Amino acid sequence: MYGAILGDIIGSIYEFKNIKSTDFPLISHEARFTDDSVLTVATAYALLYDKDYAETYRKFGRIYPNRGYGGRFKDWLSKDDAPAYNSFGNGSAMRVSPVAYCHNNLDDVLTEAERSAEATHNHPEGIKGAQSVAAAVYMARTGVIKSDIKRYICDNFSYDLSFSLSDIRQSYEFNETCQGSVPQAIVAFLESASYEDAVRKAVSIGGDSDTIACIAGSIAEAYYGGLPLDLIRYAESKLDYYMTDIIRRFKTKYKF
Repeated sequence: MYGAILGDIIGSIYEFKNIKSTDFPLISHEARFTDDSVLTVATAYALLYDKDYAETYRKFGRIYPNRGYGGRFKDWLSKDDAPAYNSFGNGSAMRVSPVAYCHNNLDDVLTEAERSAEATHNHPEGIKGAQSVAAAVYMARTGVIKSDIKRYICDNFSYDLSFSLSDIRQSYEFNETCQGSVPQAIVAFLESASYEDAVRKAVSIGGDSDTIACIAGSIAEAYYGGLPLDLIRYAESKLDYYMTDIIRRFKTKYKF
C-alpha cells in the first residue's frame, strides 16, 4: 500500500507541471499526499473494519479536504445521501490496491474491487479500471510473471497494452479517465526494472502524474516485494499518525 501512496506523493508536484523525463528528484519538500493517498487509506480502513465504502470515502474526504478531489467527487462528498454518479474517472483505480491483499483468490478480489468502485464510479469503465488494477496487484503479489499479467489484463479487460512509453511520451496529455490512464500506468509497471523505475517511468509520460504513479507504484510494490525502508520513511513523513496507523494495522492483519 505504501507503493501506491509513495507514487502519489512523488507524482504530486508533476501533475500540473508535467515532466517528460525519468531524470527528476525522487524526494522533494514540495511533494504532498493527495486524494489518491487519502482514498487508498480509506479503502484499507473499510476493509479492516468492515465498513461501507461510500460512508468511509465521505468520512476520509471530509477529514482531509482540499487534497485535489475531482469536481463531481467533491459534490458527492458534500451530500450525505448522494448516490454514485456513473463516473469512469481514474479515482476508482487509484484507491483500489488494498483490495488485492484481503482475499486469497482472484474472483473474490474482482468482486471486492467492483464493490469499492460502485460507491462512486459505477460506470462500466470505472468498474473495469478498478478491477484491472486490483487484478494486476493480486497477480503481482502472488508471483505471476509480467507477460502473464499483461495477457490477463488484455484478455479480460480489453485494454491495449501493446504500446511502449517511448511511443507516447511526447504526445500523451492529461487524461483522468480510467481508459485513458490505467493502461498507461500498467505499461509503466510492465516496462520497469524496479519499484523506483516504475514510478519514474509513470511520471515521465506526463498527464495525471500522481495517479498514474500511484497505480504503477501499487503494482510494482507487490511485484518487487516491497519498498526500501528509506522510501517508506519518506512516505510516512508526509502522512499523519492516523493514516500511518491504519496502514500498519492493515499490513499486520493481512500479513504483508
